[in-house]
Amino acid sequence: MSQERRFADPAAVRALATRIARLAEGVSRRLTIMEVCGTHTHAVAAAGLRRLLPPNVRLIAGPGCPVCVTPVGYVDRAEALARRDDVIVTTFGDLVRVPSSHGSLERCRAEGGNVHVVYSPRDALAVAREHPDRTVVFLGVGFETTTPTVAAALAEAEECGIANFQVLAGHKTMPPPMRALALDPAVRVDGFLLPGHVSVIVGSDAFEFVASELGRAAVVVGFAPTDVLRGVEAIVRQVLEGRAAIENLYTRAVTPEGNRGARALVERHFTPADAVWRGLGPIPGSGLALRDDLAHRDAGRLAVEVGAPVEPPGCRCGDVLRGVIDPPECQLFGRACTPASAVGACMVSSEGSCAAWYRHEGRA
Repeated sequence: MSQERRFADPAAVRALATRIARLAEGVSRRLTIMEVCGTHTHAVAAAGLRRLLPPNVRLIAGPGCPVCVTPVGYVDRAEALARRDDVIVTTFGDLVRVPSSHGSLERCRAEGGNVHVVYSPRDALAVAREHPDRTVVFLGVGFETTTPTVAAALAEAEECGIANFQVLAGHKTMPPPMRALALDPAVRVDGFLLPGHVSVIVGSDAFEFVASELGRAAVVVGFAPTDVLRGVEAIVRQVLEGRAAIENLYTRAVTPEGNRGARALVERHFTPADAVWRGLGPIPGSGLALRDDLAHRDAGRLAVEVGAPVEPPGCRCGDVLRGVIDPPECQLFGRACTPASAVGACMVSSEGSCAAWYRHEGRA
């Protein structure tokens, strides 16, 4: 946990909460503000910020956890690859326990599947060097923040002639689901706290459509409790003033254009593609696929048999990711589904809303 998230000035937090409450007195309806970043989800829960807001200002979590929004079918394919004798699947640890249709990568490994946990895509390259007789597949799951590191690994594999390194592309981009959520009548989002880490890469200009096309307020914020509350205050103020704009309150890290070098690296290796999101379904142009000239690096082309995906019975992770319900409204939360025995991806991942709520905001 970063220093800015661990330590906050209680007086500053109380002052901001008071200002928000006074502003909200002028709002005649309930406002719904959605954050779309897993780090924000845990920062909000850990600081108890929801409890500081007035009754007519609701702060909800959206699809900000990359592991959580990864569909069951992707995990099923990863399992099938790991069961091939000529393949080693490499992945970040938070994906290992995410439920598949009939188990998980953790269970697959226990049953003899070739699953290696790594800490970076470059670690997967090292595995490929150590096992030249096998195809080493890296599970490329993540938003704009992690995709450049995978692109860098692909570039290194090409430059160094590591022929047995491939990627199962499951990367997603944040703007398209925000458009879908803004238009979802079941959610009725009035404003967004924009993802800080993603914004570092794509820049605040990438979200201009939220205000100009969708008419929603949006604010880029950091991860300290005061950062988040300043973002909430800015959104309430915009609503009161009858305007919609993109405000960047995280200028110490985010610029309008973002990290041009990282974006260029991604564009050299990936191209926009349609993608399926847990809870939101198929969203056009919301994913990233390997470019045609990198087809030899595409693990999605490896032959495996995968059946129709099956969601965990009773799990409402999808509704949590859409902001339709809070985690305790799922009948499994805190009962059959806990961090120690998670049923859904939102409880498995360290960035999941259910895990954050269970740890910080009450278990039932």
